[in-house]
Amino acid sequence: MRAVTDAERELRFRAVAELVVEPVRRYLARRTDAATADDVFNETLIVCWRRLDEVPLADEAVPWAIVVGRNLLANAERAERRRGRLTAKIIALDPPASVIEYAGGDSDADAVAVRDALTRLRRDDAELLRLWAWDGLESPHLATVLGISANAAAIRLHRAKARLKAELLKSPRPAGHVEAEEGSTDARR
Repeated sequence: MRAVTDAERELRFRAVAELVVEPVRRYLARRTDAATADDVFNETLIVCWRRLDEVPLADEAVPWAIVVGRNLLANAERAERRRGRLTAKIIALDPPASVIEYAGGDSDADAVAVRDALTRLRRDDAELLRLWAWDGLESPHLATVLGISANAAAIRLHRAKARLKAELLKSPRPAGHVEAEEGSTDARR
């Protein structure tokens, strides 16, 4: 077996990077803030470089890289939770003079309803739906990311969609929305 030259390794990495850069960036951008997404994205590319021989070829490279990004993001989130607990302890010991609340909001009622419904779902269901809807992964690639069979991924996706629909139906309708009732009369008559 002949040794791989540096030039061949670089060409292989460029081919892998071309496949995975945009999907991994999208995946991370939808799940965390921009700074964390950039950090995790860079770490993902470093892992791809270090483990280049393990990266699958062609379309399997994307789910493989998403798994790497997902694991690195989970590590970053754990670290952030630890920092948050430490900050809370410090604030409890020495509270700041004033607290400024951030009131972030989404003006689009449908987006808010979907976001709220996703937060009420089990974490695994919400992640599966995000991978499918936001990242465009279908059952075979979902299976790779989640470490399950394609059939199991298809079944879980179907069930997660049904649970999301049920949650959305529980949500109150946006202000001004009037549902037609059977047998109602038109007020303009």
